[in-house]
Amino acid sequence: MTRPLVALGASDPFAVLRGLEAALAGGPALLPVAEDAPALPTPAPASVPQRVALVVETSGSTGTGKRVALSSEALLAGAAAADAALGGPGGWVLALPTHYIAGLNVLTRSIAAGTSPVVVPPGHFDADAFADAADRLVTGPAAPRRYTSLVPVQLARVLDDARASRALAAFDAVLVGGQATPAPLRQRALDAGVRVVTTYGASETSGGCVYDGVPFGTVRAEVVDGELFLAGPMLAEGYLDDDERTASAFTERDGLRWYRTGDAAQVRDGLVRVLGRLDDVVISGGEKVPLGQVERLVRELPGQDTAVVSRRASGEWGEVPVVVTARPLDLEVVRAHVGAALGRAARPAAVVVVAELPMLPTGKPDRRAIQVMAGS
Repeated sequence: MTRPLVALGASDPFAVLRGLEAALAGGPALLPVAEDAPALPTPAPASVPQRVALVVETSGSTGTGKRVALSSEALLAGAAAADAALGGPGGWVLALPTHYIAGLNVLTRSIAAGTSPVVVPPGHFDADAFADAADRLVTGPAAPRRYTSLVPVQLARVLDDARASRALAAFDAVLVGGQATPAPLRQRALDAGVRVVTTYGASETSGGCVYDGVPFGTVRAEVVDGELFLAGPMLAEGYLDDDERTASAFTERDGLRWYRTGDAAQVRDGLVRVLGRLDDVVISGGEKVPLGQVERLVRELPGQDTAVVSRRASGEWGEVPVVVTARPLDLEVVRAHVGAALGRAARPAAVVVVAELPMLPTGKPDRRAIQVMAGS
């Protein structure tokens, strides 16, 4: 059994909302696409298996393109578990693109709650426009709570604006994910009265499924050979028309189906701590240096909430970490800070200051473009 797959441009969030609502009800499956993004090498099929309700195209910030196939059951299970974790259904302000899972999650949770999201105009994120959207959010007795979902750079911009910051403090929860949230940024938000909930997940898990380090609902998290595995009802069916990649990323173990995240992590006392991508490692002077951990330390420094750590070839050491930032940073300060925690090999070899860090539409750093900047 199959059903049609309908592609819709994500520049109209309400068209995507209507398409997703139809898909969840058993109508044609939905493929939201960014009109200005390069197409994947292979065209999408005209139809998909009946269980597939939503297809999310993702290339990540460093990887190759794939189409993640999600069922209605997975999407709605994730929405129900999230509501339970947050304290109940509510109204949402949509501030994220609707061709990415985080934005689609806002739509799914709105549909499940019977509410209509208030949309921040697509394009460059503006704190004033967010405050306007927050003013328009009206809740009712069936879904009385107020929610929004942001990436760290959006949170930082809101906190820089007094009116938007006050508006954000009136929300019952502000989900922040898409990438690691720097500890100083999180503390700054908490000091402003913002109820921050850090999230972790992927398109393959129907979005965020670990809140403040705790897997919600029936989600299970385990570390196998240093890699984080996740299991639960929110897992994707796999990758559309890519059985080999599906078999590599999804595995059966202990009677459960698990997703291999590709992330290094620790699970202690039920709390998940993600350390970075397993493959995001440089060999510097014969020592392994995890760039994610270096970046986390750099972002602890004042004003460096959005700094990115990349790599550069070195004739002497093989490869070395390099900090790329939009704000000046003293090299010796950052070398001392990183070296004290991770050792000499992890100390960045250079700081590259740019006018503006290139970003993906999701608000994540464009690491491929930053890699070019770091290599110069």
